[in-house]
Amino acid sequence: MLYTLRVKESVDFYVSNLGFTCVGFDEDWGWATVNRDDIEIMIALPNEHETFTVPKFTGSFYIRTNNVDEIWNELKEKAVICYPIENFSYGMREFAVFDNNAYILQFGTPLD
Repeated sequence: MLYTLRVKESVDFYVSNLGFTCVGFDEDWGWATVNRDDIEIMIALPNEHETFTVPKFTGSFYIRTNNVDEIWNELKEKAVICYPIENFSYGMREFAVFDNNAYILQFGTPLD
């Protein structure tokens, strides 16, 4: 679940820039679900009982895929790059982008 004050804008970003499909949206609830392949992400207004001004997740979301190069070629011009595609010594080929809320999305595949 990704919290944001801009649910509709976030859905539009995931659909237009990252190739997801919106499979659920309820403006009254301040909630949506987007998916791509086997990935499903819920986007929602923050819990009203919490103080929220900006996203405060301190990590990244790691998405393992078998087609990291194809996804890189698709997304590299449509999102802000955190780091470009690269082979890492720990055995992964990966890259990372920022979404419109500054959440980091990493995409990677194991090296053969």
